[in-house]
Amino acid sequence: PPPPPPPPPPKTVTVRLETELGDIDIKLENKKAPITAGNFLKYVDAGKLNGADFWRAADSGPSGFIQATANGPTFPPIAHEPTSQTGLSHTNGAISMSRFAPGTATADFVLCVGDNTFMDAGREGSDDKLGYAAFGHVSRGMDVVKAILKGRIDSHTREGGWSGQMLAAPI
Repeated sequence: PPPPPPPPPPKTVTVRLETELGDIDIKLENKKAPITAGNFLKYVDAGKLNGADFWRAADSGPSGFIQATANGPTFPPIAHEPTSQTGLSHTNGAISMSRFAPGTATADFVLCVGDNTFMDAGREGSDDKLGYAAFGHVSRGMDVVKAILKGRIDSHTREGGWSGQMLAAPI
C-alpha cells in the first residue's frame, strides 16, 4: 500500500529572530495564510535570514513598522493573500510581506508597531487597495521591535528614496 500522506502542518509555528538587541518570537499563521507563512519559512529553512538586518524604521508617532530583507537571491514571488481572505489584520505586532504590485512579494517583511490597519485590504495603505499580506504576529519581544523602531535614522536618502526611514546602523 502507498505510504500515508504527511500530517497537515500545524495551525501556527513560532520562529525566533535573534538580534543584537534581543530576541523576537513570531507566531506564523500557517492555516490562515499558508502561502505567505510558507514563503517566510522557506527563507528561514534556507538560512537566508541568518545575518539579515532590519534596515528601515518608519515611525509615524502612534504607529509604525520596521523592515528587513533576507540575504542573497530571492525565491520566486508568491501569490498575494490579502487580509480580506485571511482574516488577519495589521494590528500591533503583525508581520507582513512587503510588495510592490500584488504577487510581487519575495523576501522583504515588516513588523508593525501599533495598529497599522491602513495596510489591510480595502484601506488606503496601498494604491490598488488590496493591502499587504499579514501572516502572523510577534508573540514575544515587542520591546525589541520598539527599540529598533526608535533607532537613529540616517539623514541621507538611500534605496527606495525613503528619506527619514533608513536606520543609520541596521540591526
